[in-house]
Amino acid sequence: MNEQETILLENFCADLGLEIVFAGRGRVTLSSYSVSRPGLQLAGFFKYFDSSRILVLGNSEYEFLRDLPQDIRRERVKQLLSYEDIPCIILSRDLPVLQEVIEEARLTGCPILRTDKVTTAVMNDLFFYLNKKLAPSITMHGVLMDISGVGILITGHSGVGKSETAMELIKRGHRLVADDSVIVKKVSESLVGTSPETIRYFMELRGIGIINIKNMYGSGSILNEKEIELVMELENWDEGKEYDRLGEGTLYETILGVKIMKHIIPVKPGRNLSIIIEVAARNFRLKSMGYDAAQELIGRTIGR
Repeated sequence: MNEQETILLENFCADLGLEIVFAGRGRVTLSSYSVSRPGLQLAGFFKYFDSSRILVLGNSEYEFLRDLPQDIRRERVKQLLSYEDIPCIILSRDLPVLQEVIEEARLTGCPILRTDKVTTAVMNDLFFYLNKKLAPSITMHGVLMDISGVGILITGHSGVGKSETAMELIKRGHRLVADDSVIVKKVSESLVGTSPETIRYFMELRGIGIINIKNMYGSGSILNEKEIELVMELENWDEGKEYDRLGEGTLYETILGVKIMKHIIPVKPGRNLSIIIEVAARNFRLKSMGYDAAQELIGRTIGR
């Protein structure tokens, strides 16, 4: 499980549409799912204060500070910002930044940010953002694709043909999310996959080398993240193994406690894996809407 994540301030602000008033240390370290409005702290009560939370100042906090005598206001702000692990302070409604806040922030490097959104909207945005950033995660070996709107994680041993199959799917108009290394996060009860930043858009093809999918096929060929709905495991064809031919035996793979439907696809010369996976995606979509071709065929057979 993620204990914390450090993000460059400019990326954090770009994600949430925030203005940088004071950049401070230039980064934000996230370690708590919660967000605080420090009304009690500005009133002088610091017991139980969790300084690992992002602080949001709205109209109430701003007007309270403005009404305090200058010396008391300075002391309260100084005491608040003496906690050096505060990730950042965000002012809502485009509120002006009090001089005491800027001066004390300079001493600790705490970033000061601002937005024109109302306080409730800011808190709501931060809740969803933090839940995604700090979600439990693992890194898996495979290729994640968006195929006809279905997030498919293609797995299998090295050399079985995952990247080559993904390449053919990209040529057929589908989108790459991650190749080789897939970061999988559990967000609520869903799994969301993305690529490590350092290898995003890149793919390795044996005999060719490293290629950049975005530069080669355009921005329409890539996607930054996608919910994983189906796992397709490629394995070398085993003549002695009985493979599912009717689709009646449903397999599942459990990832971070979430069960995901899984197909095992045997690989041998002459099989067009990209078409098979494309058909699996369309069939999955039909099943999710309530239609099952195997059940219809069985019903017709029994009905005769």
